Amino acid sequence: MKSLENIKPGNPKRWTNLSLVVVILFLGWLSYAVGVEHMPVKDTFWALTPPIIAIFLALITKEVYSSLFLGMLTGAMLNVDFDPERGMNQLFQGGIISVLSDKWNVGILVFLVILGTMVQMMNRAGGSAAFGAWASKHIKGRIGAQLSTMLLGCLIFIDDYFNCLTVGSVMRPVTDKHQISRAKLAYLIDSTAAPVCIIAPISSWAAAVSGFVKGGNGISIFVQAIPFNFYALLTLVMMVFIIFMKMDYGPMLLHEKNARNGDLFTTTGKSVQTGMEQKMEGKIGRVSDLIVPVVLLITGCVIGMIYTGGFFDGKSFVDAFAASDASVGLVLGSSSALVITIAYYMIRQSLSFGNCMDCLPEGFKQMVPAMLILTFAWTLKSQTDSLGAASYVAGLMEHSAAGLMAFLPAIIFLVAIGLAFASGTSWGTFGILIPIVVSCFQEIDPELMIISISACMAGAVCGDHCSPISDTTILSSAGAQCEHINHVTTQLPYAMTAASVSFFAFLVAGFTKSALISLAFGVVALFLLLLVIRAKVSRKA
Repeated sequence: MKSLENIKPGNPKRWTNLSLVVVILFLGWLSYAVGVEHMPVKDTFWALTPPIIAIFLALITKEVYSSLFLGMLTGAMLNVDFDPERGMNQLFQGGIISVLSDKWNVGILVFLVILGTMVQMMNRAGGSAAFGAWASKHIKGRIGAQLSTMLLGCLIFIDDYFNCLTVGSVMRPVTDKHQISRAKLAYLIDSTAAPVCIIAPISSWAAAVSGFVKGGNGISIFVQAIPFNFYALLTLVMMVFIIFMKMDYGPMLLHEKNARNGDLFTTTGKSVQTGMEQKMEGKIGRVSDLIVPVVLLITGCVIGMIYTGGFFDGKSFVDAFAASDASVGLVLGSSSALVITIAYYMIRQSLSFGNCMDCLPEGFKQMVPAMLILTFAWTLKSQTDSLGAASYVAGLMEHSAAGLMAFLPAIIFLVAIGLAFASGTSWGTFGILIPIVVSCFQEIDPELMIISISACMAGAVCGDHCSPISDTTILSSAGAQCEHINHVTTQLPYAMTAASVSFFAFLVAGFTKSALISLAFGVVALFLLLLVIRAKVSRKA
């Protein structure tokens, strides 16, 4: 019998070829149907086929770039009835070039480059090595390393993008030392990014959600919805259970077993030291060489976001956060932090100005994979939006909402999961479903409206958590320096476990309208389910 430690993922070439053949045959049939029979595509189920194809191929072939490209190509061709010349124009000019011209997207890409540069500087100055040495004395064992990662993720609740990259850069040396796989680190990062932001009243996510609630105090409704956000709360509870029960299952089990034997990646061709770790050059500085830049980043990004929201023009802190432009605020805050960090390192003589500038192209190169995947994912979303996927889903919900009543929260949860999974965006799902829920139930049953809004937010985060084309999932992989498809496949069983329990918790909430009873039911059910899974894994072992 082979030991799990010696098993590597197989060569996906056969699956790649088979999947490509299936997609080509599907596209050929669809081309015929659209061109000959004039089959309607826009505002129908066919509008969801581009993301479905991309996700299907990514999960089967374990290759994300070509999968996203084929999804983009499908969307472009559907938009122009499979006219080749117009399709190429739609793909590049109306797709890739268009999303790279959007100021929000450009701001996020600039933010990524700045973060990559600062991480490179922290490593060259020896801050990461010093923190690793300090952590080895104060953080004991695998449980301590995982809890520390979770705690830091919970503390950085301002924005999920910022959370993913900051937690990854700070905790990577610690988790590496305690032989925690990069896939597990990516899961810990991802599970304290969106799930924490969606229950934090002061965050870019709270601002976005409150903006979708018309005719009421958005922040107040957001706060009332927090106790019913079962997926976010149960995800955090599940992390604690898994850490203290020392259990793993699904593909994560293989990654963790290999990590204990020195292989943190479980990916052919990957070594334990890659990218940022190679730039440390053995230099050990001070812990402050890491802490100071991180504090500057947090402070700068908070100030940048409230600045864009009008805080310095007289608005309150909460109102400024609700009106903030996260993309611009993060760029302003991170760029200010970068300038101050350079000055700090030069004053301390940790790095020269030339060394700091050398980190700029290195930080950019480190972020290229994440930037490329983000660009493809944004393009895929734009093609799907132009096909009317949002209108199709909104129509389904609006026509059926009136008769759902007590079952509404659980059904809304499932619909939000599907929409966020296919589109790769939580905020887009909020924008589609929350206005429908508010308009249908604000006058009929305000309490059920709050629960349903929570279900929408929870489902959106869950779908975003599972989707390989989600921004947060991509950035969690980048923060952990983990192969993206490894993160997706190892996290999926964990997310589905929390989602299945959350579904039943929303059923209970629909009938009892009690957050306490429903959450208590969810916690107990989750614990019992994990015990069953652990027993099953032990029998197989």
